[in-house]
Amino acid sequence: MPMSTDRLTELFGLDGKTAVVTGGSRGIGRMIAGGLLDAGCHVIISARKADQLTEAAGELSARGPCEAVQADLSTPEGCQALAAAVRERVDTLDVLVNNAGASWGAPLDEFPVHGWDKVMDTNVRGPFLLTQQLLDLLRAAASAEDPARVINVASVDGLKVPDMETYSYSASKAGIIHLTRHLAKRLAPEHITVNAIAPGPFDSKMMAFILDNPKARGALASQVPLGRIGQPDDMAGAAVYLASRAGSYLTGATVPVAGGIALAD
Repeated sequence: MPMSTDRLTELFGLDGKTAVVTGGSRGIGRMIAGGLLDAGCHVIISARKADQLTEAAGELSARGPCEAVQADLSTPEGCQALAAAVRERVDTLDVLVNNAGASWGAPLDEFPVHGWDKVMDTNVRGPFLLTQQLLDLLRAAASAEDPARVINVASVDGLKVPDMETYSYSASKAGIIHLTRHLAKRLAPEHITVNAIAPGPFDSKMMAFILDNPKARGALASQVPLGRIGQPDDMAGAAVYLASRAGSYLTGATVPVAGGIALAD
């Protein structure tokens, strides 16, 4: 007997929920924000660049209630400011998506300290501090039947060794995967789940140097076992699953949304 529409809505719907998505103005963050909006969530997106953020929030608002808060999450002050802005808008927070990220590439012998620090501060320290700052709102939303959710965006480069010399990036993504597990263990008794998504190749600014070149794009797609680059629905679906009733019994997991590329080695 096919599953009813009401049952699907019960499993995957997010009506009445509120989410924060960092780095939500473009790329993977925007894909996730769009998916959460489509599922009925009220979404607050953040990003560093005000013009891109305002434009994205305006376009996303056609899909549901979307607000924008400018924030630089590479600094403790930026994390505190975003948390304060969220607290001004809501009393509880159902879903926190730590997506904002940075990358740096350079030959091993020339890799700069500031390239290491920038990536680590944004990709590992930022998610930790923002989660810490928003714990009161997550706790206020959490229950045994319906946990609050933290979703960290990692990368397949945290699961496998990349070919490119992006040392701080791969180390940071491996770090956020283990931080996810550590936070999941600590917060499970408080009915807050913590999971990670590890994307493979998706259209984003970080991947534009490869994916904007048709030849390079085709070569990369050929390395993916499923034979293609990720689409927005692939990312949105994973995020909605983790945020919804359907994913409420999952914590400490890393979901590789990568077409099987994490298995390629």
